[in-house]
Amino acid sequence: MKAAVIHKLGEAPKYEAFDDPKVAEGEVLVKVRAAGLHPIVKAIASGKHYVAAGTVPMVAGLDGVGVLENGKRVYFGGVRKPWGTMAELAAARKEMLFPLPDALDDTVAAALVNPGMSAWMSLKERGRVAKGETVLILGATGVAGQLAIQSARLLGAGRVVGVGRNIDALANSSVDAVIGLSDPEEAVREAFEREAAAGIDLVIDYLWGRPTELLLEAMAKQFNSRGTHRTRLVEVGSSAGPDITLPGATLRSVDLTLLGSGFGSARLDDVLAVIPHLFEMTAQGKLTMGVAAEPLAEVESAWNRVEKGRRTVFVI
Repeated sequence: MKAAVIHKLGEAPKYEAFDDPKVAEGEVLVKVRAAGLHPIVKAIASGKHYVAAGTVPMVAGLDGVGVLENGKRVYFGGVRKPWGTMAELAAARKEMLFPLPDALDDTVAAALVNPGMSAWMSLKERGRVAKGETVLILGATGVAGQLAIQSARLLGAGRVVGVGRNIDALANSSVDAVIGLSDPEEAVREAFEREAAAGIDLVIDYLWGRPTELLLEAMAKQFNSRGTHRTRLVEVGSSAGPDITLPGATLRSVDLTLLGSGFGSARLDDVLAVIPHLFEMTAQGKLTMGVAAEPLAEVESAWNRVEKGRRTVFVI
């Protein structure tokens, strides 16, 4: 079969022949139609993600959309290494097969689950957003961030603040305020201070790094021993940097709860239970997202392309 094959960690995969997957007990063969190029896929392929096996050669991809031998169209995952989902064929775990609504396009379904699950789980399960609360999204201009805006509204958030660099991506989004990270740092700090003064209930953080440091500094400036405001911060990604400096004085000045949202912070059963719900909401038009479809044969040239509000999906 043809597949996106990684020969060296950190380099783009090549479109070439690879052994067909061997179907083991509990697995089923899928003829793949589409597979999403998610940030986690790139991170694993670089060897830097905490679930990366680091063994090459291997086929890239974690999930996808395909057709079973009986013609049923499914979303699937659970593929054993060295195989992946960016290939003509995949052997998927039976418990990782999900039927798709007829109204849902292959490419949208392949693009949706990773960012959609990230947004929904961080808001509903980890952040436990409540009706009327103020939600600030660090990294709102990316694919996952835009889905987080929509999810926050569906879950009843009263005020949504979008923070990111490509603020043009938020032109048609349901946000109450926008903070542009391309502005001078002092302007960003002042904008954070205004939001902190008004009260932030939940932060969904796809950035980490310096933007998170600025936000926490701004929140600490609002120190008021007579009227504290409790804030939950859910760390989802670290596209702005892997680390932050967190002074002890900040934690003493802010009523802050720090949480993470990822594979190690949620039960697999809870994660899987979200997938059919995401498909249904998207089929009904309640969630929308941009997709950039590319032939799998172009994987090497498209691999490192900067994502600008649309998730790249390779079609086979």
